[in-house]
Amino acid sequence: MSAQPDLLYSEEEEALRSAVRDLLADHCDAPGVIARTESDAPHDLAAWKALADGMGLAGLLVPEAQGGQGATHREVAVVLEELGRAVAPVPYLSSAVVATEALLECGDEELLGQLAAGRAIGALAVALHRAPGTAFPAVRLENGTLHGELTGIADAAAADVLLVPAEDGGLYAVDASEATVTPQISLDLTRPLATVTLDGARARRLGEAEPAVRRALRSAAGLLASEQFGLADWALTETVRYLKERKQFNRPVGGFQALKHRLAQLWLEVVNLRAAARNAADALATGEDVEVAVAVAQSYAAPVAVHAAEEALQLHAGIGMTWEHPIHLNLKRAKADSIAYGTAGAHRSAVAELVDLQAP
Repeated sequence: MSAQPDLLYSEEEEALRSAVRDLLADHCDAPGVIARTESDAPHDLAAWKALADGMGLAGLLVPEAQGGQGATHREVAVVLEELGRAVAPVPYLSSAVVATEALLECGDEELLGQLAAGRAIGALAVALHRAPGTAFPAVRLENGTLHGELTGIADAAAADVLLVPAEDGGLYAVDASEATVTPQISLDLTRPLATVTLDGARARRLGEAEPAVRRALRSAAGLLASEQFGLADWALTETVRYLKERKQFNRPVGGFQALKHRLAQLWLEVVNLRAAARNAADALATGEDVEVAVAVAQSYAAPVAVHAAEEALQLHAGIGMTWEHPIHLNLKRAKADSIAYGTAGAHRSAVAELVDLQAP
C-alpha cells in the first residue's frame, strides 16, 4: 500500500522560499525583466549566478557525493514557484531540472558537477513542446561528429553545453561553441527558444538517449506545474490587491459582487492547482505513482495558469493592457507553459490510459 502524499510545506521549504523570494526581489523586479526582454540578452545571468553559485540551487537534485545539495524535487518545486511568480528570465528549469535529470540517468559525474556548481549551463536539445514518453527528433552521427538541425530548444542561447540525441540511440554532450544557435520568435520572451544547427560538431557520448530524455521530460512536466502555480498565485494575489485599492462610484471595485464571485472561483482553482503541483513534486521525490501524479498535475495546471493571467489582465482594466505593467509577462509565460512538455489534452489522454478509462 502506497504512502499518502505530503502536500504541506516543511519549515525548511518555507525558509528556502523566503530566501529565493528575497533574492529575486533584488535581481528580477518587473521593470528590469521587461527591459531585458527588449534587449539582445534576455537571460539574467547575474540572477542565475546568484541562484546557482551563491545559493547552490542548481545542484538541488544532484547527490552530495557528486557535488550537489542532495535535496529532492520538493525543494526544486518551491524554487520554481518563486521563479514563476517573478517570471524570472533564468535557465533554471532547463539546466537544473531537465539537463540535470538527463545526466543523472546517464551517470555522467563530470558534467553533473559542473551544472550543480553553476559553472556551466546545460540544455537538452529536445523541443520544449515534447511530452514525456513521446518520440523526439535526433541528429545524424557521421564519423564521430553530429549533423542536423533541432528546433524549439528552450534556453539554448544561454547554454554552455547541449545534450543532443543522435540517431544511433545515444545522448551526446556538445560544447555550445560547436553549434550554431539561432533565436526563434517566441511568445514568452523570458524563456526564449532557438534552433540548434550542428555541422560536424564534436561530441562525447553520455549514454542512452531514450531513458534519459524520458526521465528529464517527466520531471520537467511534473515540476512545471509548480511554476504554473507560482504564476497563477501571483496573478490572483495582485488582482485582489489592486481591486481593494481601485475605486469606482466611491467604493473599492473589489466590493462588487460579480467580481467577488470571479475571484472566489479563481481562488478555488489556484488552491486545487497547488495541491496537484505539490502532489506531483512529492511523487517525483518518493517515486510513488509518478506517471499518474505528473499527468494529473499537467492536465490541470495549464488551464488554471492561463485563466488566472487572463482574469488579472481583464480585472486590471486599462493599466493591465500597458507594456509597463508585468501582467503581460505573466500571461505570455502561462500561455507558453500551456504547451510545454505536453498540452493539457495530451496529459488528460495519458491519465485516461494510465487508469484504464476511455478518454473523451
